[in-house]
Amino acid sequence: MQENRIGLMSWWPDFDVTALSAASQFLVVYGALMWLACGITCFVSLNDARTLREVGIWVKPMKFMAATALFVWTTVWVAELANSAITHGQAYLGICALIVATSLFEVVYITYQASQGAASHYNTSDPWHAFMFGLMGMAAVGLTASQAWLAWEIWAARGNSTLSVTAWGVIIGLVLTFVLSTISGFMLGGNQPPAGSGLPLVGWHLHKDIRPSHFLGVHAQQLLPLWGLIAERLFGSYATQALGAGSCLYVVAWGMLTWTSFSH
Repeated sequence: MQENRIGLMSWWPDFDVTALSAASQFLVVYGALMWLACGITCFVSLNDARTLREVGIWVKPMKFMAATALFVWTTVWVAELANSAITHGQAYLGICALIVATSLFEVVYITYQASQGAASHYNTSDPWHAFMFGLMGMAAVGLTASQAWLAWEIWAARGNSTLSVTAWGVIIGLVLTFVLSTISGFMLGGNQPPAGSGLPLVGWHLHKDIRPSHFLGVHAQQLLPLWGLIAERLFGSYATQALGAGSCLYVVAWGMLTWTSFSH
């Protein structure tokens, strides 16, 4: 049992929160506060039966809080995984500031609208709400752009050294998070999903709903770095090919989900 535990731990880089940069530590705390807010919101929702488009009004805030927590924690993880030195630079500080500013704006506005029993997304009932809906779209692009910025900083910091397969997995995942989620995000912004709760937990529908594709785009941030880590550990000299094949299949899967959402 002890040997198995050590073997599994060797797959992951050393991760000591106290050794993180101040910016990374802030993101870790910020993510924890988002999880806390999600828990409190869940508790509040138990005594609030109001719905919006046949879904509880607090569901969307909870989704965004949880997604933000996962997003910021993953940002810290992939930065440490690829090149921990960049987390002590000014550029990384700017990346963290961009993440916090954009995500906090979205969560606060979505939560406020929920408290009023009103929609945040697709709410163009008056000029103010239409403006805020557009501003949320800009914030979403800024949030995912932070990942492309981080990918660039990892690439620029390589110097004369060769990047590992794991680092390449991080870069590809971060770039695809920006590209795929931005494309699907704009599609989603112009095509409101059907009303109702949909599938359990996620709430998606199996037709005319771009959210599954958008989910895959956003979570390239976690899944492709993880695949790069696995490829480097398991495939030896074929790790680069495995990463390339996995990345291509990921884009194909995203494309198929995007196409099927409009094919019904």
